[in-house]
Amino acid sequence: MNTIELPVKNTFGNIRIPLPSSKSESNRVLIIDALTSGENRLSNLAEARDTQTMIRLLREDPEVYDVLDAGTTMRFLTAYAALNNKKKILTGTPRMCERPIGILVDALREIGADIDYLKQEGYPPLQINGFDGQKSAEITIRGDVSSQYISALLMNAPLLPEGLTLNLSGKVGSVTYITMTLELMKAFGVQALFEGNRIQIAPQHYQPTSFSVESDWSGASYWFSLLAAADSGELFLEGLKADSLQGDARIVEIMTQLGVKSTFEPGGVRLQKTAVLGLPAFDFTHCPDLAQTVAVTCALTGQTSDFSGLESLRIKETDRIYALQQELAKIGARLEERKSGIFTLVPASAIPDKVVIDTYDDHRMAMAFMPLLTRTQLCIVDPSVVNKSYPSFWKHCELLGLTAVYKDQRGG
Repeated sequence: MNTIELPVKNTFGNIRIPLPSSKSESNRVLIIDALTSGENRLSNLAEARDTQTMIRLLREDPEVYDVLDAGTTMRFLTAYAALNNKKKILTGTPRMCERPIGILVDALREIGADIDYLKQEGYPPLQINGFDGQKSAEITIRGDVSSQYISALLMNAPLLPEGLTLNLSGKVGSVTYITMTLELMKAFGVQALFEGNRIQIAPQHYQPTSFSVESDWSGASYWFSLLAAADSGELFLEGLKADSLQGDARIVEIMTQLGVKSTFEPGGVRLQKTAVLGLPAFDFTHCPDLAQTVAVTCALTGQTSDFSGLESLRIKETDRIYALQQELAKIGARLEERKSGIFTLVPASAIPDKVVIDTYDDHRMAMAFMPLLTRTQLCIVDPSVVNKSYPSFWKHCELLGLTAVYKDQRGG
């Protein structure tokens, strides 16, 4: 069992953090690039393992797309292969093969793709048998499960003979990710009409262009959280823009309430520790990847808060609601579902002198709990999980004077 230990520190000087590039933007522009035969000039692509896996699979074009643990890569490549007549098998880690994909497969079949499940109905691994022609140009898909299903269809829609109209049923979650997809498509010359719960894309072609990926707001959220939990400090996060396409830029709004002032300057955003105002409630429907970060921040800043919009957390890298409940309990905090769909965060009551955080094969569990080091000596189990989205995370911790100690507990 590999671990990393971080010492207690609660004041931070004016340090610059060279954030990683956005995995969300990178994975989308890579699919768009594949649909234009690689004629674009892409720069600043993410170092994240998910993105590097996407790059490798698109470049090598193997018979089997093994996406490892990359959910976005699985969903995007499923639609890419199915609607572009590529005969492929798609598989991944055991956990990846426990994550549902039936809603996307049903939609692809309705459009005209031939897809079989190789094991359990509704789950990977999949076999893509081909695409003989478009059967339907208008379909209905649930909007309350995963926006990645919707984005996967949208990016391929312009190249379909009849285009595609998507009707989104139910409560639509993560709208900001859908909007990001459409805005990135627009950057490559494709127009779409998004009105109400209906998205229309006519047949058209992407136009090759140059595109530089922005820094990652999801990755930025952990540094906001660290400063919120600290006694004092200032940080500068490089590569972020005020007019970002990324939904997780809402962390600015959230952390204003939790004690972090943000000032956009050339080259990024400056964070300064301020007074905590309070966050009585927040809906994570459109930014679910921030939920773990905000839960830990509230626990450490003494904020009781009601969280909603957490439905998709059950089908992420782990059941994130369960994982949060287990790990928050170690510092005397609780996440309780007091009403259906409404979870109350009760802040930390008695933090031990040392806390060991399990990560559940989930990169965001490791990074979200990092700010505990402002209160206690912290040990993170399986720290390498951050490689999925932010491989340089622990090195960036060292920029703050946090000397990380790596241990193999099996070796003593």
